[in-house]
Amino acid sequence: MSDIIRFDVIDEHGPQTVRGTYAFSSAELDRDEVADIGPAEVEARVEAGDAPAEYLVDGTLKFTADYNCSRCLEPYPIAQSSTFHVRFRPRPEASQEDEEIEITAAEELDVEFYTAREIPLRDLALEQIQLTIPMKPLCDESCLGLCTHCGANKNRDKCSCEESIVDDRWGALHEIRNQLAKKRDV
Repeated sequence: MSDIIRFDVIDEHGPQTVRGTYAFSSAELDRDEVADIGPAEVEARVEAGDAPAEYLVDGTLKFTADYNCSRCLEPYPIAQSSTFHVRFRPRPEASQEDEEIEITAAEELDVEFYTAREIPLRDLALEQIQLTIPMKPLCDESCLGLCTHCGANKNRDKCSCEESIVDDRWGALHEIRNQLAKKRDV
């Protein structure tokens, strides 16, 4: 079984299933949100689409990773399983490799353009991993994060910082508030 999507094979023999397991490094993902990533398993069924030279890819992706929490910065494990749907269409003739292509309809958000008639499954897996990583991962919705004054992880440590640290720029208003409170008490 091949781990390369070959459009010519699909044209000749019909729908194909491709699968593979790939190792990626955190550096390869180039995402600060990912501390570590395990092997990624991807399986995809590829068939010809309705438009000329269009191919439909429906697949599943499974991997484990350690994400860095965006509040407390601690790594936490995650097991990710997702499905995807991608439509491959030939790159329009007038378009250059670096030129942007305008997407006109919402249903075209799943379209990718190709120039070569072979797509490495590993590249598709890497792209799908990138799409599943949250922008701001949280170890827990109730994560307290770090103390803004001393940097302690408030989920584990009770810091001795003042609960309400007053910004010096508000000092004048704080003084007016104290004076008004004194007048009320008199």
